[in-house]
Amino acid sequence: MNQPQLDPTQPPNLQTSRQTAANQQAELVLRISPLIRLTLTLLYLALTLPLPFLAQVTASPVPPQLLIIGLVIGWLGLYVALSEGVILNDQGIQVAYPGWVPNFWRKGWSLPWSEVKALKPRSTGQGGLVYYFLSQSGEAYLLPMRVAGFAKLVERVQAETGIDTTDVRPLAQPWMYLILLVSTLLLLIVDGWTIWTALLQGNLI
Repeated sequence: MNQPQLDPTQPPNLQTSRQTAANQQAELVLRISPLIRLTLTLLYLALTLPLPFLAQVTASPVPPQLLIIGLVIGWLGLYVALSEGVILNDQGIQVAYPGWVPNFWRKGWSLPWSEVKALKPRSTGQGGLVYYFLSQSGEAYLLPMRVAGFAKLVERVQAETGIDTTDVRPLAQPWMYLILLVSTLLLLIVDGWTIWTALLQGNLI
């Protein structure tokens, strides 16, 4: 895709604004679906929230304070993973993270369209399908499949590479996450009862 040419007869600020608008139109930024972020965050809380309280009541050899520190670190790791973004422009595709995320924690990747050789499916252990970009050098890059606007993603990939993406579908449909969200909310209710019981037994309230 050719970059817009500047017209020397126009004021520089107008030229810059028009070029910026054109670049913004060519660039597509996609984030992980809010439904997925909410569901996975609540699921993490539902699975871990009662642990410090149970450790205190049962006199566990692992101090509750140490558990809390570990759970906070785990939540930060999940938050970083869910902050992933996909950037598509006329140059290629890039998976990136916010600037505050250290490079040693989560590393993104970028792949020019000219280097994309194929899009290969692979079966998961749960019977689903994931897809990998295969580069000219033989390296594999996982196609992000949990972003909001996945249809726009595969349409852009097809437009830029010529690869047929008609049969490429998300790894999980929204209704699956809705079921998981409802189940997680029920689990949080059970957690509330568990924490209340633990507090009563430990004479903490």
